Parts: sequence; structure tokens; C-alpha cells
Amino acid sequence: MKEEEGLVIGVNPEDGTATVKVGRHEDCSACGACAGSRQMTVEAVNGLGAVIGQRVKFSMQEQQMLKGAFVVFLLPLILAGLGGLIGWQLGYGGEAEDLYPMGLAFLGFCLGSGIVKWYDKRASARQNEQPVITEIIS
Repeated sequence: MKEEEGLVIGVNPEDGTATVKVGRHEDCSACGACAGSRQMTVEAVNGLGAVIGQRVKFSMQEQQMLKGAFVVFLLPLILAGLGGLIGWQLGYGGEAEDLYPMGLAFLGFCLGSGIVKWYDKRASARQNEQPVITEIIS
């Protein structure tokens, strides 16, 4: 389990979650590609009843982080490469030899992006895949 600290900036009593603002941490320090590398928000299960303004510790399963990173970063690229390879095989020697790989690579990337969106909706609906507030610090 990976444990982080953050500040509660919002509470949703309907679904029992809290929005936690998290600072930059070591996993993001090397990348810096997104705005989240400086500061991001996380929806966490709020079983302890934390309120806005409290500092909390929350934990998340590393397996879920790895699965999410694979789906978000690698899956669209793998599907784009696979689409390009299939397009190369289909278009080899034809008049539009370059269009098949580019078109199918684009379609593969779009399919991968759709899977990312579907995975995000599914993961946010499952409480066992969400971070959980484990301690109220102050």
C-alpha cells in the first residue's frame, strides 16, 4: 500500500468521498509532464468523516496504480503500433501504401483512448479501486 498526505478541499456526503489536494511526490518528480506533477486532487473514500481543511493520510494499492499507468500510458501506444503494423501488411505494394498504416494506427490510438475513458469511469465507480483516507492528521 502506498500512503500519501493531503488537504481535504471538498466533501461529498452522497457517495462518501472527499476531494484531497496532494502535493508533488517522488513518483511524479521525474516526469513533470502534467499539471499534477506540481499539485493534483484525488477522490478518496472518506470512511473517517474528514471535513474540509483537515490534513489526512490516504492509501492506495500499488497494483491499482500500476494497472492505471499501463492503461493510460501504454495501451493507446500499443494499439496504435498494432494498427500501424496491420495497416502496413494490408497496404503493402498498393497505391495507398502509406495511408493504411497511418489510418489504422490512428484508429488504434483512438480505440486505446476510448478504453482509457471506459477504464476511468469503471475505476471511479468501484470503491475498492479508489484511495482510502486512513488517518486524520489535523
